[in-house]
Amino acid sequence: MRNPGGSPAAVRCRGLVKRYGELVAVDGLDLDVAAGECFGLLGPNGAGKTTTVEVLEGLLEPDEGEIEILGMRWSSHERELRRSIGIQLQDTRLPDKLTVAETIRLFRSFYPGGPDVDDVIARVQLQEKRDAWVRKLSGGQRQRLAVACALVGSPRILFLDEPTTGLDPQSRRALWGLVEDFRGAGGTVVLTTHYMDEAARLCDRLAIIDHGRVIAQGSPRDLVASLGAEQVVEFSLASGEAPPEHELAALPGVSGVRGNGASWALTVHAVHVTVPALLARLAREGSDLARLATHDATLEDVFVHLTGRSLRDA
Repeated sequence: MRNPGGSPAAVRCRGLVKRYGELVAVDGLDLDVAAGECFGLLGPNGAGKTTTVEVLEGLLEPDEGEIEILGMRWSSHERELRRSIGIQLQDTRLPDKLTVAETIRLFRSFYPGGPDVDDVIARVQLQEKRDAWVRKLSGGQRQRLAVACALVGSPRILFLDEPTTGLDPQSRRALWGLVEDFRGAGGTVVLTTHYMDEAARLCDRLAIIDHGRVIAQGSPRDLVASLGAEQVVEFSLASGEAPPEHELAALPGVSGVRGNGASWALTVHAVHVTVPALLARLAREGSDLARLATHDATLEDVFVHLTGRSLRDA
């Protein structure tokens, strides 16, 4: 099976549906992940990301749809697929009173081949914690151990579900390095995240998911470019009101307007042209600014543009 770009598909699903009673967690999802790429599922908590990857991993049965992993199906090639993928769950529970080395050795015993235990420990930078009990590890160290357990079988595809949630910046960067190293060696990565900087840093392509559906898909750069502007100007007025939307859209350099009476955002081509024009317009009306901020357009702005809601607050 090949993806639309012509390269072999590592992961393919069509019309994926998963329900929990009346709740439709995944609603007709179509995905293609090429071999050797890092593909991200970006969306807020509750968007259906975890359910999607758990179905792809063979942990949940889909209610509808077709899935192929490395050209194989779970119904007929479960044993081969289990040996070909590595999984880090969103909340990995490991035995508290096993050491790091014992834990990795246990997981390594599940596979017919793979790297040496100490090689894996070095790969995730846990040499100093080799003989420490799991319950003595920090949150970042536990996450690295969970990734180590996913790597012990030399998988072709690595599934990571919210791998850096709750971690400090240093631990996040360490895990990002592991992902980049795995992909650099030719592996395929499928990860879920609600961090836009993580998606922009790691992913070759990504799908933005909301309410169990893909609402946009492409490279981070292409998705941001779809806004039609490079910067965003955000402002609010002390009165809680703003000029009519059509007047804001008519300001020089503005390509899009969104907001309400309290807060507004303009997507613009040249912030140095739009901001003076905006300030002049407000001064003529005698309106006082409560807040004015500018930033480069991000994946967060793409999500807000598509849904009207913040990725952080959705």
